[in-house]
Amino acid sequence: MALFDQINEDIRAAMLARDKERLEAVRNIKKVLLEAKTAKSGAEDLPDEEAIKAIAKLAKQGRDSAEIYEQQKRPDLAAFEMAQVKIYDSYLPKQLSDEELTAAIRSIIAACGATSMKEMGKVMGIAVKELAGKVDGKLISDKVRSLLA
Repeated sequence: MALFDQINEDIRAAMLARDKERLEAVRNIKKVLLEAKTAKSGAEDLPDEEAIKAIAKLAKQGRDSAEIYEQQKRPDLAAFEMAQVKIYDSYLPKQLSDEELTAAIRSIIAACGATSMKEMGKVMGIAVKELAGKVDGKLISDKVRSLLA
């Protein structure tokens, strides 16, 4: 079952269970996926890779919002955002651990033959494509920088 179809089923299940929090989160996901689908020149189906990228972006925005709410001393809103993020994360692939990320970046560096910081862009281009949805882009960048330095 495609991820988009799974989202539709989960909306229906959340409505039947009267789970307002989950229903709102899943509807947000559906809204983002519909926007991504129409942005792709009205393509009929949204590939799961694109859907995962959109959900990962939504989760990152939620984390950033929660952090801002914490700084503004609004723990109620921060807790709400983090609850939404937890639901978003349930649709994403398992996140890589630090060791797995290091191993993946090292293999990418070896494959493209990068030896200095001047080649960081080449490594990042490959790493972001391969690790999309599995790791935050900032973590990838930090790890590539540390390994090439």
